[in-house]
Amino acid sequence: MALIILRCIFLICAGGVSAVINSQLLPQESSSATPWLVFAGIMGLALAVVAADIYVPRKRIDTISAVYFGVLIGMLLTYILWIAVAPMLVNSINNPSAVQLIIALVLCYICVSVLLQTKDDFRFLIPYVEFVREVKGFKPLILDTSVVIDGRIADLVGTGVFDNQLIMPRFALTELQAIADSSDKLRRTRGRRGLDVLNRMRADDNVDLIIFDRELPELAGQTVDLKLVLLAKHLEGKVVTGDFNLNKVAKVQGVPVINLNEISNALRPAYLPDEGFRVKIIKAGEGPEQGVGYLDDGTMVVVEGARERIGEELEVLVTSTLQTNAGKMIFAKAVA
Repeated sequence: MALIILRCIFLICAGGVSAVINSQLLPQESSSATPWLVFAGIMGLALAVVAADIYVPRKRIDTISAVYFGVLIGMLLTYILWIAVAPMLVNSINNPSAVQLIIALVLCYICVSVLLQTKDDFRFLIPYVEFVREVKGFKPLILDTSVVIDGRIADLVGTGVFDNQLIMPRFALTELQAIADSSDKLRRTRGRRGLDVLNRMRADDNVDLIIFDRELPELAGQTVDLKLVLLAKHLEGKVVTGDFNLNKVAKVQGVPVINLNEISNALRPAYLPDEGFRVKIIKAGEGPEQGVGYLDDGTMVVVEGARERIGEELEVLVTSTLQTNAGKMIFAKAVA
């Protein structure tokens, strides 16, 4: 809607410019058809500009900024250089304006060319945000759909451990909405929980969460996982996920990953052999005498000799621990 209003105002202003030209700049002896030709020419140019704007919807702001700053710096250098050389040239050449125009053309080209080739180093995309982020050392965190559905990211951010900007890409949000509208009840519940988690984080003033709407050309035709990795590489950020496969893809692409499962495993208490604690036996284990219980953080405890004591809370001693992709397992034996 804002673009439509802008284009309408632009066309109205173009009509106003043609009226000013017709009333003030055209000679009195011009023909009666001249004002209409001026009006048609200016309005045609305005419509061509609007059409070009509509025809090229995906504009790279870093490229536009590089061209803009290149021309600006080139004109500034031309002005400074001309002040220095004008006294020496003004009496030796017949047309100093032509020389000044050539200098401006060359300097503008060189400046634009240099900035286009080094725009990724200078980061002209919202420069003040990029420079502040570089000073602080913060990198944006790109959220995966699975990590939003999981819900632990909201609790983790709420603790203040992460002070980074959180980015939810529009394509990931679209995938989350599709899950929430699924005909499968379980998927629908998971999707709605993810949307609730997003709304809770957006309502928190201490959480910097934005929806990334830009469609980068390199993302076209890619899968959602690969889009997340490419977007993280483009923004020089990190992918936050709980998906094992996405974790591997990101590492292959050289993109930093924050895996919530690894964080959860790292925060679980470490138990050494012969350490004791109490655990409630929930179910029978795979072994003939094994019972299985769980700690408060979800760690599985396999207890030897506890198969017949399901429902009881036992004092156990740790015999060994095992780290797996799914988490940590503790093997123990019942004290009594």
